[in-house]
Amino acid sequence: MNALIIAAKEIHQAIRNRWVLAATLLLAGLALSLTFLGSVPTGTVGVRALDVVIVSLSSLTIFLIPLIALLISHDAIIGDMERGTMLLLLSYPVARWQVLLGKFIGHLVVLAFATCLGYGIAAAALIAAGSHIDADSLTAFAAMIGSSVLLGAIFVAIGYLVSALVRDRGTAAGVCIGLWLLLVLIYDMALLGLLALDQGRNISATALDALLLLNPTDVYRLFNLTGFANVSTFAGMAGLAQSTTLSAGVLLATLVLWTCVPLGFAALAFSRRQL
Repeated sequence: MNALIIAAKEIHQAIRNRWVLAATLLLAGLALSLTFLGSVPTGTVGVRALDVVIVSLSSLTIFLIPLIALLISHDAIIGDMERGTMLLLLSYPVARWQVLLGKFIGHLVVLAFATCLGYGIAAAALIAAGSHIDADSLTAFAAMIGSSVLLGAIFVAIGYLVSALVRDRGTAAGVCIGLWLLLVLIYDMALLGLLALDQGRNISATALDALLLLNPTDVYRLFNLTGFANVSTFAGMAGLAQSTTLSAGVLLATLVLWTCVPLGFAALAFSRRQL
């Protein structure tokens, strides 16, 4: 038994539990709604329809993808331990890191499939409606989908870390919901309040960049605004995206790091845990 076999088991379980269907339908439905409602004013404000979709879906992704990722990963370890399936799984010639890696691959495939199909349906519907799509917009859209999958990978890894540290599934669910609220809602509100109080006196541009890198959702948001002028000019964070010194390469590397670090700590915690 290796990581790929475990990944296939996780994918099969997600299909059987209808996680794949539910996530895909949810993302597709919301993406279609945002596509046709959000693209209505594009003719009057002089922007391209797909650019509006990119901004709208990026905002949707920040709230929804992390929540879905945490829901499918928070009990990946502690849940199997409570059900007794982890002990059975480890009775096979498989290392604990292979179990964790296999679960991660399986959950990431589920998220990637739901995201690509759900968001792809929205783009296809926009094209079918007769909207002109140019190469720059397609590049930005592809980057948004890829970074959305990467954002999901980050929160799957965070869910694994929580699952490897806590003692029961209820605690894992509570901690994950708390982390979702912190990283998606509370952190940005606190940061905006801090900037309003500081009024540019003490917090430099470098310090602000560092604060933004500490939150993966902010890194994701900046990645989908920085470098795409037609998108960032009418986004809510236009000023911040245009003033940051962080390049798209740095932001992408930070997203990868945000995936690897929690996953590495989860593997370490799992390897030291008594069953």
